[in-house]
Amino acid sequence: MAHYAFIDENNIVTEVIVGVDENELIEGLEPEIWYGNLRNQICKRTSYNGNIRKNYAGIGYFYDEDRDAFIAPKPFPSFLLDEESCCWQAPKPKPEGLGWLWNEELGDWINGETV
Repeated sequence: MAHYAFIDENNIVTEVIVGVDENELIEGLEPEIWYGNLRNQICKRTSYNGNIRKNYAGIGYFYDEDRDAFIAPKPFPSFLLDEESCCWQAPKPKPEGLGWLWNEELGDWINGETV
């Protein structure tokens, strides 16, 4: 089985489904085309392991045609997009260990256990 994302006119993912394997044809068409025609939406394959289109698509993700990548909504205004992974990165590296939370007001990581 494979996963497919439906994309609206603004390139926002509206739904992700499980469908036929990418190598199977449906009524003679590739799955992306067949599913897209069925729903009258653009349909793109996605994968859990990020081997296809950088990231697994989720509802609300943006599909960037130039990068052929799914990009999550920006979590904070200060975060920057890593061009290689198409993932958002904090302006400062996250400290080692668990429990760190980004504080946009401070522009730094805080220990979530002390909040």
